[in-house]
Amino acid sequence: MVSYLQIEGLTKSFGDLVLFENISFGIVQGQKTGLIAKNGAGKTTLLNIIAGKEGYDGGNVVFRNDLRVGYLEQTPVFPDNINVLQACFHSGNETVRLIAEYEEAMSSGDHSNLEDILQRMENEKAWDYERKAKQILSQLKITDFNQPVSQLSGGQLKRVALANVLITEPELIILDEPTNHLDLDMTEWLEDYLSRQSISLLMVTHDRYFLDRVCNDIIEIDRKQIYQYKGNYNYYLEKREERMATLATETDRAANLLRKELDWMRRQPQARGTKAKYRIDAFYELEKKAKQQREEGNVNLKVKAAYIGSKIFEASHVYKRFGDLKIVEDFNYTFARYEKMGIVGNNGTGKSTFIKMLLGEVAPDSGSFDIGETVRFGYYSQDGLQFDEQMKVIDIVQDIAEFVDLGDGTKLGVSQFLNHFMFEPEKQHSYVYKLSGGEKRRLYLCTVLMRNPNFLVLDEPTNDLDIVTLNVLEEYLKNFNGCAIIISHDRYFMDKVVDHLLVFRGNADIKDFPGNYTQYRAWAEVEEQQKKEEEARQVKVEPQAEKPRRENNDKKKKLTFNERREFERLETEIAQLEEEKSTLETEMSSGQLSNEELLTKSERITTVIDELDEKTMRWLELSELA
Repeated sequence: MVSYLQIEGLTKSFGDLVLFENISFGIVQGQKTGLIAKNGAGKTTLLNIIAGKEGYDGGNVVFRNDLRVGYLEQTPVFPDNINVLQACFHSGNETVRLIAEYEEAMSSGDHSNLEDILQRMENEKAWDYERKAKQILSQLKITDFNQPVSQLSGGQLKRVALANVLITEPELIILDEPTNHLDLDMTEWLEDYLSRQSISLLMVTHDRYFLDRVCNDIIEIDRKQIYQYKGNYNYYLEKREERMATLATETDRAANLLRKELDWMRRQPQARGTKAKYRIDAFYELEKKAKQQREEGNVNLKVKAAYIGSKIFEASHVYKRFGDLKIVEDFNYTFARYEKMGIVGNNGTGKSTFIKMLLGEVAPDSGSFDIGETVRFGYYSQDGLQFDEQMKVIDIVQDIAEFVDLGDGTKLGVSQFLNHFMFEPEKQHSYVYKLSGGEKRRLYLCTVLMRNPNFLVLDEPTNDLDIVTLNVLEEYLKNFNGCAIIISHDRYFMDKVVDHLLVFRGNADIKDFPGNYTQYRAWAEVEEQQKKEEEARQVKVEPQAEKPRRENNDKKKKLTFNERREFERLETEIAQLEEEKSTLETEMSSGQLSNEELLTKSERITTVIDELDEKTMRWLELSELA
């Protein structure tokens, strides 16, 4: 196996906080690795170090020479004054730099280095860059290439950044939370794409189905060290449990030995310095092992829910639209006590608008939501709570309440409560700006739950939370003595928590499905297959009397005589242009042309590529009607 990346003895700290120490691992050709750790353990920091965006204290990061690497950041940022297609030329990768060099040489008239530039462009397949960009963007359902980046939603921005990574066909892809802000269709498309491609991969994700189906190797950062598991997420769970059981046994054995050693250490103090120094050293090593914490530092979310009556809410004849986009139309629903509803659907279908109408933040065009008197909402927004970055963690929580009622007669002080959420004393007195993205999300969740709501409304609660926190949150929601509505693109999370779904299919088409997401997908596939079979049967058995109407419909859908001729002509012209492009590329990389000939042919190949793009787009339009 060819080694693509080797990490050797890497150490990173921020002041007194050591994230990881002397860690080593490698990525070889074809290896698809998932990186797992608790929030704040340094996952994103490690990816940034590997990508060259952050420094480190010691060790080495070594890539294979000339390796093409693509990096998708957790929160991609582009200048506001560029459009979608320009954003694909904003990555600063080698291909983009080559295109910039070529454009500079052509505009300046300095052709002394043109032959070398053209050869490198040929090697990097740079001539096809714009066409590939458009193809990938289209697959990711971004079709308005001229749309300003400033107008893109979070999901659209993530897809543009993803296209940016995939266009150059990198040999090693580094992904930081690639499914955040992606809708379910796009998540499944990316899952399929990465599973089929013969690429190497290093990624951080909380999406456990995605992790299980894409990765063949798991790396865990735990207690500042690296543990590697040669298998998918399911295999990791099994082997990690074995490791923790072994650790527990060793810790128990060490504790028993420690008691004997402690007794010895207390006896004959004068002899310790001379006769048995090795036993003193062994004692301190044993003490360290015995004190090793087996517990995971799990979040404890056992918080009292206020009493909730039998009436929750009734939606009556609700209508809402934005211009031509319909969100709900004559929507009626009676929410049951202790119901756990999941809301799924593609971005832009109105999921967040729906819950904002329920919460009274957005008014329906007509109709109403009648909320029960005992209902106390706890709203976890997708946008998150805007904390004062200069405040301390403990002050954020103390501003809400001095004590938290756990519902079993126990009341916790703020510091104790934060301990339940894995905020150790030093973290509690740390400033918010020092927290990782996942830790801020956990703090936000803490502020929602400590108000004792009986109806939780969670909009994308899984973004940025680590898998340990997600597991505990899932258990909490399953046992929550209240109601919940959850919007999430995390299929695993939805399967474990909800008892039925509202599926927003766009244009006010809302399906009430009695099951979880995996069950819905299975049902939807069967429904789609039955629909296709029914359409095929109707075409075969359609009565003769209907023929004129069908012919009229066909006239709208099929090519005219002139369009048919244009379609056939385009096929010939595209083939000719492809052949000319191939010939030009061969000639330009031969090394036998003069500077003048190179200049002429490079100008011609630019024209050929533009014509190819234009004719191919027209051919695609006509092929839809053919």
